[in-house]
Amino acid sequence: MRTASFSLFGLALSALLLSPPPGWADAPKLEQAAPGGVYKVAIAPNVSMNDAAESLKLRANTLNLQLVAELPMSKQVEAVTGKPQRTIIIYQFCDAVLAKDLIDVNMEFAIYMPCRIALIEDAQGRGWLVMMDVSVDDVAQEKRLPPELKARIEKVRNSLIDIMGASARGDL
Repeated sequence: MRTASFSLFGLALSALLLSPPPGWADAPKLEQAAPGGVYKVAIAPNVSMNDAAESLKLRANTLNLQLVAELPMSKQVEAVTGKPQRTIIIYQFCDAVLAKDLIDVNMEFAIYMPCRIALIEDAQGRGWLVMMDVSVDDVAQEKRLPPELKARIEKVRNSLIDIMGASARGDL
C-alpha cells in the first residue's frame, strides 16, 4: 500500500513538474508524460530534425547556456554496425559559473551536470526532445541551498524548457 501511495505521489508530482512555466502559452504541448521526472516534447511535424537541432543550439546561445558536448550516438552506432540508424543526439549544456558554485556547496551536484537534452527520432520517424526534469524545490531543500542559488537553478531549468520549445517549433 505504501509503495502504491509513493507511486501515485510521484506521478502527480511529475505531472506538475512537466508543465511549462505559467505564461508560456506558445510552448509546445507535452505529447507524452514520461514517469520519473522526464520532460518530453514532440517536434512539430513541419520541423526537420536538422532545423530542430539548429534551433536548439541557437536558443541555448541566446540564453547563455554553453553547448559543451554534442554526442551523435546514432552516427556512432551506424559506424559500428554499418546499418543506418534513427537520429539520436545528446546535447550537453552548462552554465560553468553556476556549476562551480553548486559544487562548492556540495560536490554531489556534479551528477546533474552538464544539463542534457536528447534529440531522438522514434520508430515512426517523429522527432522528440527529452530531458531529465529535476525538481528544483526538492533539490534545494534537500541540499539546503541558499535562495539565490535555488533561483539560478530555476532559471537554468526554465531556459532548458525554452530551448526545447524553440527547437520543437523550429524557431531560428
